[in-house]
Amino acid sequence: MNDPAMPFVIFIIFLLVVGLAVLASLAYVRSARAERELERTPKLIARIYDAEQRLAALEKRGASLDAGTFSGSPAEGPPGRDEAAPAHAEKLSPDRPTPAPAAPATPPGQPVRPEAQVHSPSPAAPLRSPGAPPPHAAASPPSSQPPHASPLSMPPSSRESSGDVEAVIAGRWLNYVGILALALAVSYFIKYAFDNNWIGPGGRVALGLVAGSALYPLGQWIFRKGYVFYSEGITALGAAILYLSVWAGWRYYHIFPQEYAFPMMIVITAVTAAVAATRDSQRLAFLAGLGGLLTPILVSTGQNAETVLFGYLLILGAGMLAISWLKDWKTLPPLQFFAALLYFWSWYGEYYAEYELQQTMVFATLFFALFAALPIIRSSRNGKLTGLEIFIVLSNATQYLIALRLMLWPEYRWGLTFFMVALAAVHFAAERAVPRNRAASSEAARMVYAGLGLTFLTLTIPIRLDGKWITIAWAVEGAMLVWSGLRIRMRLLRSAGLLLFLIVAIRLIAFPIQAEPVFLLNSRFLTIAMCAASFLAAYILAAFSEVQLDTAETQLYMALGGAANLLLLIGLSLDVWDLYGRMPSLGIDRSLAQQLALSVLWLFYASVLMGAGVKWKSASLRWQSLLLLGVVIAKVFFFDLYFLTRFYRILSAFLLGLVLLVVSFLYQRRARPGTGGSAS
Repeated sequence: MNDPAMPFVIFIIFLLVVGLAVLASLAYVRSARAERELERTPKLIARIYDAEQRLAALEKRGASLDAGTFSGSPAEGPPGRDEAAPAHAEKLSPDRPTPAPAAPATPPGQPVRPEAQVHSPSPAAPLRSPGAPPPHAAASPPSSQPPHASPLSMPPSSRESSGDVEAVIAGRWLNYVGILALALAVSYFIKYAFDNNWIGPGGRVALGLVAGSALYPLGQWIFRKGYVFYSEGITALGAAILYLSVWAGWRYYHIFPQEYAFPMMIVITAVTAAVAATRDSQRLAFLAGLGGLLTPILVSTGQNAETVLFGYLLILGAGMLAISWLKDWKTLPPLQFFAALLYFWSWYGEYYAEYELQQTMVFATLFFALFAALPIIRSSRNGKLTGLEIFIVLSNATQYLIALRLMLWPEYRWGLTFFMVALAAVHFAAERAVPRNRAASSEAARMVYAGLGLTFLTLTIPIRLDGKWITIAWAVEGAMLVWSGLRIRMRLLRSAGLLLFLIVAIRLIAFPIQAEPVFLLNSRFLTIAMCAASFLAAYILAAFSEVQLDTAETQLYMALGGAANLLLLIGLSLDVWDLYGRMPSLGIDRSLAQQLALSVLWLFYASVLMGAGVKWKSASLRWQSLLLLGVVIAKVFFFDLYFLTRFYRILSAFLLGLVLLVVSFLYQRRARPGTGGSAS
């Protein structure tokens, strides 16, 4: 009872019991579905028989009418027949009842309905020729069934249902229970033989190998008999026994070394996959892939074997993905992808060292290419990506980016930059390969690939640049994305550009730039000016584009134009403030001079905006000017007039009044009749 082979035997018994139970459940579900389909057959046969009887009755009646016409007997013809009838044909008298059509016959196998048994007055028989059969003869089905069903007889549907249940219990479930009982008897016999050392370790492994191998031809024979689910269960059980037998022979009993166990498991996986492809069985292929993925765990020695492990996973993944492509199976790629991720990151966390950088980079790149290839090929053929494929594409790119970042940053920044640009190019090429149609699936595939390309291209900037150059580069990229999106009419690119502009604005606020003591020609003002120019360029491109933009997007571009003016005004205000703060003391209070300079600058900027708005007939610029004038008015009346000295107070109020009068005059001039404008 203390035999070391007991866990192995118990596991095989467990597989037998569970496998047969699952197989029986699947077969019962399939058979029940087929029985439900077969229940419709008698109804269809009855309807076809009824239609045939009706057609036969109509044909015989037509023959009777034709015979009566040619023999001189009166016949009832179609409407309009009276005008073309022969003169000697006898007309039906008005008081003679019209013959009723023959009642539809009851199809065989169906009980006579109670309402059909109620006697009613028989209509008068139609006139017929002497040789024509009576009308009721055509309507009577050739059946030996009595006209009235016995009240004690069970309806046919009930009898059939009862027979079906009996057949399922006696003919199927008893069969399953018998198979299970035999399997348990064999298992107990094997256990008894192991307990009494009738069979040694070598014999046990050999018995498992022979039994597992024998189940393959047995499953093929059962498959040819038409029992698909049985054959799949038998073959899968054989593969499991073979895997466990090889593992026990190597790891448990030490009969043969790992150099034999690993190739043997590869052969088992290949044979099972070939059988699955031959039978067109996706379930069996899934089990083969699962067994192949468990092989590295079964033959693991706990040592670093990167080349063997990743090489095997690449070969297994390529084979399974090829089968998935040829058979159009969707369950194999996710299994291979997530298993490869698990193996890669488990190995990386335990064994990776810097001296393995190049080799690990090669394997990481090959894994990315392997799992990116199939979605790209499928989307380029039919323009579609399923939800699971989109998830794999995004996860594959994300994990590859993480691996590159961990291995290359910060020592190999140029190498990381190269990979980012290459990834952006690959995904842009994949986006261009998707067929151009208006289908939602095609648009989704294009958006996924274009979004990934933009992400990698955007990440290239902070890898190579620092500080203010990141902000400038993202602002320029945002303008280029808006331009590209308007040119090729792709909203995703325009949305990405607007998102980059938002990131630029956040960076300008969160990471203030230190300015050199030079007016306007310092890094802070030049950075703000470049960002404002990018915002303004995007606004102008959208304003003069022929693309029809919706209301929400139009308002975003209007806000972008206002943001450009605000950025430039902030940059000028900061430089003017610093300029007057650095002025030498010449009897002028610096803080008062700074406040007055800001008021003058804002008045001047508002005047320029108003002039541009009037000249170019832009309501947006005029409203921005009025808003800025409102800010200046509030500053002058609530701050300057209270805190500035007499000279600065006079100058601030004078300039404000002068600018307001000029603006008012311009608006009055536009409102006069004949000037071509209005005050609105």
